[in-house]
Amino acid sequence: QFLGGIRLDSSLIWEDYTIGKQTYKQLSLKYNCSIKTIQRHIDSYTININPPVVRKVIVIMDTTYWGRGFGVMLFKDAITKENLLKYYVKHESNSLYIQGVNELKDKGFDIIAIVCDGRKGLIQSFVDIPVQMCQFHQSAIIRRYLTKRPKLKAAQELMEVMDLMKQTDKESFIGMLDLWYEKWKNFLNERTINPQTHKSFYTHKRLRSAYRSLKTNLPWLFTWYDYIELDIPNTTNAIDGHFADLKNKLRNHNGLSLKRKKKFIDGFLKV
Repeated sequence: QFLGGIRLDSSLIWEDYTIGKQTYKQLSLKYNCSIKTIQRHIDSYTININPPVVRKVIVIMDTTYWGRGFGVMLFKDAITKENLLKYYVKHESNSLYIQGVNELKDKGFDIIAIVCDGRKGLIQSFVDIPVQMCQFHQSAIIRRYLTKRPKLKAAQELMEVMDLMKQTDKESFIGMLDLWYEKWKNFLNERTINPQTHKSFYTHKRLRSAYRSLKTNLPWLFTWYDYIELDIPNTTNAIDGHFADLKNKLRNHNGLSLKRKKKFIDGFLKV
């Protein structure tokens, strides 16, 4: 198709649209045609996706959302940074993550490790594969319990221990956490009596919950250290950064229909 002496190339329009972040209106001005013509070229463009080569992989998996009821669950190789598999989801579930891992296995991938967030029950689901819980997600859990600037001295010191998690080895971290507990054990066990019911409850429930979260997840927080020869990432940052980049680019195209949004995501993730 020629307009004003310019041959319209759907692949170039698609590249400007996705990588160049140009809107329909900007593209229509650039190519001297209507917005509908631009939309028609984008809609007709065929995305070529080459299936990933079967090999040993370290799978990073996470989900991101656009509002309620629409998200993308992504499985990414930490070694090559290549996306391996994705699902469009209404909400994430452990069963869907397990399905994705099994699908990759069925395709022939040798999954030597998994990195994921701390969804309840998920990290315990892969008994035959080393699993690293994202240390960033663990830090976020602690901050939800204690806030970013806790007032209690015990909470402040627990935050200091947690902040060292990404900078130290497993034995040192466990030693610091045990020292913290010995110092604050009696404080953690303090109870308050309800004057109306005369029943007692733990005075510092959120601090106890923060500590219990660390102790419960400890077996999976240093898998990277237990299998240091595998070079396992200690966070899901590689996939989180990918999601952030995708959202920034999609933000330039607000108001897309679900079909067009999915096509944009398909082209961006190439899987």
